[in-house]
Amino acid sequence: MMTSRHGRRALVTRPRGDAVALAEALDGRGIEAIIEPLLDIRYRDEAPPDLAGVQAVLCTSANGVRALARLSGERGIPLFAVGEATAERARAEGYLRVESAGGNVEELARLACERLLPGRGGLLHVAGSDVAGDLAGMLRDAGFAVDRLVLYEARPAARLSAPTVAALRNGFVDFALFFSPRTAAVFARLAEQAGVSAALRTVTAVSISAAADRGLGDLAFGRRIIAETPDQQGLLRAIDRLLAERGGR
Repeated sequence: MMTSRHGRRALVTRPRGDAVALAEALDGRGIEAIIEPLLDIRYRDEAPPDLAGVQAVLCTSANGVRALARLSGERGIPLFAVGEATAERARAEGYLRVESAGGNVEELARLACERLLPGRGGLLHVAGSDVAGDLAGMLRDAGFAVDRLVLYEARPAARLSAPTVAALRNGFVDFALFFSPRTAAVFARLAEQAGVSAALRTVTAVSISAAADRGLGDLAFGRRIIAETPDQQGLLRAIDRLLAERGGR
């Protein structure tokens, strides 16, 4: 039997490097995190990127920031982050000039167009092997020269872990948290594979965006909630509202 010092539990599907801070935030709300990374981040060993002539770096994930920081000691170049979690990672890595967009690639493209000029140099988009949205295309349409540098791969998990399967089957999971369409789709496939789809009727899915929610397909969760803003704080605010509905923390 799974025991917990908290009365509620949340399945955290983020890569392990991003799950720790989220688990701490959940703990402060009286929720135990069950960390089940559905994507395994593998950093590529590349030569340090040539930043000559680059006026800014664009990062669409905290993993992109980590990957860049591993290879280059340059911290003075402007770094434009897709959202605040990515921006916080950049500041933690020592980047000195960090700008944060509103949580999606459209907002990141808009911010770059507001702050930068095409004639002042190219842009470098640090990314993983799978890219959501067409950031480079939007910026090229605005006149910028953009290069995409793939510095990591996000490999999907082959199966749900035995403890997570047991927690779902025994009704020990209150919330399941999804931060990307790909992670949601991986979960949908693995939940069916593990035979736990029916157990989700007592679980509330909380997704960072409508696109992430769509990735869950037709899984019959008890409820499916979408954060009002596409970032970790937006997702946590959605959880706070759910806790208030259920009688507080």
